[in-house]
Amino acid sequence: MVNAVITGVGGYIPEDILTNEDLSKIVDTSDEWIMSRVGIRERRVLKGGKPMSYMGVQAVNDLIGKTGIDPESVEGIICATSTGDYHFPPVASIISYQSGCSKAFAYDIQAACSGFVYLLETAANYIRSGRYKRIIAVAGDMMTAITNYTDRTTCPLFGDGCGAVLIEPTNESVGILDSILRTDGSGLPHLLMKAGGSARIPSYETVDNHEHTVYQDGKVVFKRAVSEMADVAAEIVERNGLKKDNIDWIVPHQANLRIIDAAARRLEVPVEKVMINIQRYGNTSSGSIPLCLWEWESKLKKGDNLILAAFGAGFTWGATYVKWGYDGSDT
Repeated sequence: MVNAVITGVGGYIPEDILTNEDLSKIVDTSDEWIMSRVGIRERRVLKGGKPMSYMGVQAVNDLIGKTGIDPESVEGIICATSTGDYHFPPVASIISYQSGCSKAFAYDIQAACSGFVYLLETAANYIRSGRYKRIIAVAGDMMTAITNYTDRTTCPLFGDGCGAVLIEPTNESVGILDSILRTDGSGLPHLLMKAGGSARIPSYETVDNHEHTVYQDGKVVFKRAVSEMADVAAEIVERNGLKKDNIDWIVPHQANLRIIDAAARRLEVPVEKVMINIQRYGNTSSGSIPLCLWEWESKLKKGDNLILAAFGAGFTWGATYVKWGYDGSDT
């Protein structure tokens, strides 16, 4: 039976850094306050008027350069993002054109911070169908474009970044082996952008009230994220007969260090096996998990068992079991 396997990883992080000290000069906060609550010390910011698609193109070009594939051999590009360049067209169409993937179909999906685990299952199913051989899954967000820098509770959280993975067929017992995806629409009032869609169209009032930026009821979101991310990770581990000793890596969405710690404790996995870069990049939303894979690629070995887990607006959440398909040190 044909399965889908990740055969390469690319990524892009902007050069400009926004530290906690920088934030303390524009809003009432401090390094101690931010670090003690979320574990973020700095985040990256895409400047120069560049849009989300710029990061996507850089991540895809990095992936193509590392894997050596012909861009015209790519049959599909799917992008998970909440911060596309425009409401339409899909940012995936811009990324495919500018990266030279001229023969790929392209579209976006939107599942907020859970975007990559939803995207991975979606892209894998194109490969499993037998009709496609090469799909690029891109996930990233320009969160600083929708951050309210007068709100001390949310502005320290977010940064910009994007990752991309190449997905191809395999007959080996590796790849994207299982996913559990969940949604609870009652989470709408607790984490959303209030205006800009058809429910509340842009106006002077919505702009003046900062309704085109992220709104979050932190206590509600934190409580749900802790329980749901840990629970779904534990569920996929149990469903696939895994034990703490044969889990090689936990790859959690980088939203809050306390949420990450809770998921690791639930699985009884030591911190050395948990990919954590939140202290340097903040919450890059759908980009956080692929950026972890990008950073840790050289440490990954063929056959490693990875558990990916995320929680985001919607509420959406999910976990994916990946058996890694190649030795990252060879890239």
